[in-house]
Parts: sequence; structure tokens; C-alpha cells
Amino acid sequence: MTATTEGLHHVTAIAGDPQKNIDFYIRGLGLRLVKKTVNFDDPGTYHLYYGDESGRPGTLMTFFPWRGIQPGRIGAGQSTSTAFSVPAGSLGWWVDHFASVGAEARITSTSSSEERLLVRDPDGLQIELVATHQHDPRDPWDSASVPAEYAIRGQHSSVLTVRDAERTIALMVNDLGMRIVEEEGNRTRLAAGDGMPGALVDVHASSLAPTGLSAGGTVHHIAFRVPDQATQQLWRDELASKGHRVTEILDRQYFTSIYFREPGGVLFEIATDTPGFAIDEPLLELGRSLKLPPWLEPSREQIERAVIPVQLPEENNPEVAA
Repeated sequence: MTATTEGLHHVTAIAGDPQKNIDFYIRGLGLRLVKKTVNFDDPGTYHLYYGDESGRPGTLMTFFPWRGIQPGRIGAGQSTSTAFSVPAGSLGWWVDHFASVGAEARITSTSSSEERLLVRDPDGLQIELVATHQHDPRDPWDSASVPAEYAIRGQHSSVLTVRDAERTIALMVNDLGMRIVEEEGNRTRLAAGDGMPGALVDVHASSLAPTGLSAGGTVHHIAFRVPDQATQQLWRDELASKGHRVTEILDRQYFTSIYFREPGGVLFEIATDTPGFAIDEPLLELGRSLKLPPWLEPSREQIERAVIPVQLPEENNPEVAA
């Protein structure tokens, strides 16, 4: 391997009403909207990025919200669940908190190693909170909705559901530099880097799962981290040399990206850690304004007419809310 990943960069999913999405992820999950931009391939709709205070890689969840989109189907060939890391002993607080915002949540598993809570967002996307005794050193976004002592630290893991797990696992080991750390039944856990929360992927083998349909309430793709564009280019060259149909490097303004599908059908992205979300607005004001890349600025007036107006909760920018 020329390059290996240090873990997850972000997960991108498809939503419906952007206001419902904003309210749930800011007030329900206690994340911060760190960038309000548009889908560069379809500028008539938003691309919303949520994460910690500055949107560090490994804390990010992003959405393409198309109002009126039909519900998708969660199934094989997709990332079927996205998990966030929370402190040990916090899930009871989260059950009560979700009830207070009108979301039903339930603890689905408890073991000596981890506890998991399942909640669905307004579009039916499966979100899990995972509490473990493994120390997660990442600082949370201390929002008005979720106190820091309970708050999300960042991504924990993603679950990939595929029919042929052997080929998917082989790619992740041989081409992404991950390693198998646990096998139980039809589920295999792989880790990157130091194996901490945010560097984990669970591959779920299922011959009975329906074929996934990409639409509302489903994950569009998952992205893995690479430090910079030079490393990304090395990785792209190596993937292409092994026969993967990988895109050219694409400018996403806050990082650059390449994309390819793994053998089970899940769309993978490899994204750079740099340059980050503070390149076009101050840290205190992240998410407040609609930001466009230079090549879309000439169309700003048309784009602003096309996107649906949304209101940002004050807790997203507490020091400038007034």
C-alpha cells in the first residue's frame, strides 16, 4: 500500500425538508452546522455539513436535502447505519432528550464493550449512538441542546451491508490499509489507524437484505480520510492500477475528493483533511451564510432563488446570535 486511511472523514446522506433536517441535527443530535452550501453537481439544492465546532474530519455528517424526494430503501449495497461516539453511561440521558424533541429512541444492545442506541431522523435514516469505556479524546461541540458531558464526540463507525462480504473486506484490507479486529457471526469489524472511535467500519454480510434504493433516508456515500492532495493522488494512481474505476480528483472547496464503488456496491470517497471549513467564513460564524465556490458565484442570485429558505437555530452561533 502506498497510502492508508486514518479513518472516516464524513458520511453523506439524502434528506427531504432541509428545515426539518437542520432542526434535528442541531437540536436533536447537538451537532453544529459548519457549512451551508449547495450540491456542486445540482446547485438548486443545499449541501449541509454538520460536525464539531470547526467541522474536523471524523466528526462530519452531511446531507443533500431534496424537498419532496421519495423515501429510499435501506438495504444491500449501502452504508445502512451511521454511528456516533458518546460518553459511557450517557444513553439514558439521550433517550429522555430524544423524547423531548419528539424522536423515538431505544437502546438496542448492551455488552461489556459497548452500548448502542438507535434513533431515526425525520427521513427515517438510521442513526446510532455508541457508548463505550474506550476513551474518546475528541472535544465535543458544547451546544445549548446537548451539554458537553453527554455530547457526541464524532463519528464512531459505519455499517456496510453487502451480499459478498469477502470481496468487500479484501478491498478494505488490501486497498484501504484497514485491518480486521473482530469477527462475530455475519459481522466483521475493521479498523484504521489507531482503531479509536471514528476509525471503525462494520461489514454486515446478508443474503436476505433487500437491494438498497438510494433516495430519502439513505446514505449516499461514506468518505475516508487522507491528509493531503499529494497523498490522495498516490492513492488514486494505485487504485486505478488495480482496476478500480476511480474518478479524477474533484474540488469540493473544503477538501478534494475521489470516488469509486467497492465490490458490494457501496460508494466510497477518499477526502483530504485540508483545507477545512474556515477558509471562507470565520469560525464563530460557520454555517450562517450560504457559501458558494468561486465557479458558482456568478450564479448566486439564481441559486438563492432556487434553494428553500431555512432558519438556523441560535445555538449554532451563540456568540453572534444577537
